[in-house]
Amino acid sequence: MKKSNHKTPKFNVPVAKMALRKGFTWGASTSAYQIEGATGPEYGRGPSIWEKYFAERPHLDHGQVACGHYERMAEDVQMMKKMGLKAYRFSLAWPRIMPEGSGRVNEQGLAFYDSLIDELLAAGIEPYVTLYHWDLPLALGEKGGWTNRETCQHFADYAALCVKRFGDRVKNWATFNEPEVIVAGYIGDGLAPGLSNPKLRVSAGHHLMVAHGLAMRAMREIDSTIKVGIVLNLVPCEAVDSENHAAVKAARTLWERNYGWYLDGLLKAHYPQVVLDEAKEQEFVIQPGDMALMSQKLDMLGINWYLRLVVDSQGAVVPVQGAQTTQMGWEINPKALSRMLKGMQHEYKDLPPIYITENGAAIDDVVSEDGHVHDPVRTSYIYNHLRALEKATKRGMDIRGYFAWSLMDNLEWSLGFGKTFGLVHVDRKSLKRTVKDSGLWYSRLIEKNSNCKKNRKSTRNGKRRGAG
Repeated sequence: MKKSNHKTPKFNVPVAKMALRKGFTWGASTSAYQIEGATGPEYGRGPSIWEKYFAERPHLDHGQVACGHYERMAEDVQMMKKMGLKAYRFSLAWPRIMPEGSGRVNEQGLAFYDSLIDELLAAGIEPYVTLYHWDLPLALGEKGGWTNRETCQHFADYAALCVKRFGDRVKNWATFNEPEVIVAGYIGDGLAPGLSNPKLRVSAGHHLMVAHGLAMRAMREIDSTIKVGIVLNLVPCEAVDSENHAAVKAARTLWERNYGWYLDGLLKAHYPQVVLDEAKEQEFVIQPGDMALMSQKLDMLGINWYLRLVVDSQGAVVPVQGAQTTQMGWEINPKALSRMLKGMQHEYKDLPPIYITENGAAIDDVVSEDGHVHDPVRTSYIYNHLRALEKATKRGMDIRGYFAWSLMDNLEWSLGFGKTFGLVHVDRKSLKRTVKDSGLWYSRLIEKNSNCKKNRKSTRNGKRRGAG
């Protein structure tokens, strides 16, 4: 392969000034298990439910090495700085910090995140931390995981520990990433723990909401100045024919059962009737005070958005004929994001500030002879979804930031390394990073739209730490 000539590629969409709110946050996201590697006992990390999941499915890719970020962290932060990112959303690995999920603390793990945070702040990049991105400590998983209410308090204790350690430098926190997908690991087989038991749906989902509430309370008791929220995966469900009343009703039911469930609990302090009916059927009891606990005021709501679902009168999801799709088979339709945000604005009268915490496209990528990865579909995808955010902003929605998913090609869980979402290509043999055209375009876009305000510098115990 020839060396890159480093010439800026010609982009298929403009590097445009976007009509977004002043101080808009521009960033990219990752998650711990998908990029870190370093899962062995020599790192002090305990096993997560994913180690067990992959051990039972040895034919699948796994996260033992992933992107090698643990060893390449400083290099990766410098890459982010060169890309002009103003913020970086990442998750902490609970089993790296508390190997059994409670009790013993791994100082080596805490030190790694100390160094990451300090490196980011030294580079002028604001850290946005997610406490839980699917990697439950195996010791808790073997006690029932999120079907066991005791896990909720363990999570709150873990959250409190993290704020005590990192809260002097990290001001933006999310409790969970995508409760709906966490639940999928209990009712299906495609994600850890892979229990394939639909009867666990309400108990797992409700306990996540209780854990969220307990964690928020514990975190704010330690530091009332931090901003705390949650990240939801939202997939709008639309009728195949808006004049078909049965299809409209079926789409609404699907939305409430899978997505509106969490929004209603968080923002209305009650669940949709379809969820209450399911809880009754499963003889699951919501305890007094739970709804008030989970509906504490959010400082932010993260939305991960990738696709919509189209539903027929029987409630079945049907394919969209002629739609452009990604590697995941997901339809590319940024107008559906506009419609969903408009619907949320209408239904929830007191929405918290919103960040798009994940948005991106898995596309087949090739490193060309010139050393570049030319990915015009991904570039267009990001551009058009940002235009959708412009429309929401003009309607008065408080959209405060956008985090591309993802910073780099990583382990797409049970789907392996072949589903490539990254702004940065990662060679699977050498782990060499190559910024794709979409990443170069995004860098230019950030530069065009930034107000050049300097970020906070890292301080701990009154002194500048580590880094560089």
